Amino acid sequence: MCRRNIRAMPPSRRSETAINDSRSRPAYTVAEAARYLRIPVTTLRAWTVGRPRPTAARMGSFMPLVQPVDREPVSLSFWNLIEAHVLRSLRTHHAVSLQAVRQALSFAEREMGIKRLLLHREMRTDGGRIFLDRYGQLIDLSASGQLAMKKVFEEHLRRVEWDARAFPIRLYPFVASEYPESDRPISIDANVAFGRPVIRRGGISTGTIADRIDAGESVAAVAADYDLREEEIEQAVLYERAA
Repeated sequence: MCRRNIRAMPPSRRSETAINDSRSRPAYTVAEAARYLRIPVTTLRAWTVGRPRPTAARMGSFMPLVQPVDREPVSLSFWNLIEAHVLRSLRTHHAVSLQAVRQALSFAEREMGIKRLLLHREMRTDGGRIFLDRYGQLIDLSASGQLAMKKVFEEHLRRVEWDARAFPIRLYPFVASEYPESDRPISIDANVAFGRPVIRRGGISTGTIADRIDAGESVAAVAADYDLREEEIEQAVLYERAA
């Protein structure tokens, strides 16, 4: 297979570009990111920190699949959040080993020259197709199983918006555990509300909305204050309370 020159690696966080880009800065604890993405904290910690792995000879360890922007304490960036979101589509719906995911990512880097593929819009085209094909082979997934996996994967990728440089700028998280949803009322943007979830139309924090409803205000009153639809207020509350 021919190699392709695709600039898929976001700037190193040591570079001036990364330092000045809010998407690469520490923004979330593991617990916060797990809540926003509907992932168990222990699962996201394993993806970002690793975990012990007993072997026949000794106690080994799984190396992380997502490299956190800071390790002491562990902090995740917006870009880390996107990587975990994409990884979720593979791991939470197809209970296979981290090793299989790691091998498939290595295959994509080796054969296509794409580093940190989970963070790149190339996942929506050839990169994603080849990665999924390789992933399905590694876990010996049936043809129907691979088709189902691709559908889930595509739904997750549609939730990410990229800029002109092919880097993620916005995430539309799932409001409830079930999907797809026709609308995308909630968004996470590193440059809005310090990267916390907001109602997309208006930029109002979902946490603020839920707090006002909990304080006894009506959905109609809160919607009127922010010039939003009642459905948007309900979606914000559902998102916050389903976490």
